[in-house]
Amino acid sequence: MNQEIKATTVLCVKKGNQIAMASDGQVTLGQTVMKGKAKKTRKIYNGRILAGFAGAAADAFSLLDKFEAKLKDYGGDLKRASVELAKDWRSDKILRKLEAMLLVADLDDIFLISGNGDIISPDEPVVGIGSGGSYAYAAGLALLQNTELTAEQVAVKSLEIASTICIYTNNNITLESITKE
Repeated sequence: MNQEIKATTVLCVKKGNQIAMASDGQVTLGQTVMKGKAKKTRKIYNGRILAGFAGAAADAFSLLDKFEAKLKDYGGDLKRASVELAKDWRSDKILRKLEAMLLVADLDDIFLISGNGDIISPDEPVVGIGSGGSYAYAAGLALLQNTELTAEQVAVKSLEIASTICIYTNNNITLESITKE
């Protein structure tokens, strides 16, 4: 029996001079929690870019490595690196089979990159991916529109809310952020 490993919820929030990305720590194999403190978000490119992933863990790590290489190739240009990764991901026979999504952001842009060659820059300053992504997104949007919380606070609170709804999301939250001075 082939069971799928799931690495689940990541949320990115932009507010004012801050961008924050939070993720839960749960990794499941079928109906079993295999790990509770996985790190699905990171600062990359000398701390200037945030990246998070959801989906098959090995696939996500492979894509993250390829994305970092694209950032180096294009001098840290987030948009160009995202476009080039999406083109490779869509056209390469091996990469096309990878089952994951990436969420990448800097102080100016947020992009969701998928294996279909999609690069989505959300209309709202919040976006979520993974099995609990919709719950975290809804909570984040409501918090942004109705509170004075910072981007970091919105990201963490949204993940906490998602963890009470989605069985594939826990409340071991990792937070990364960048603040413009």
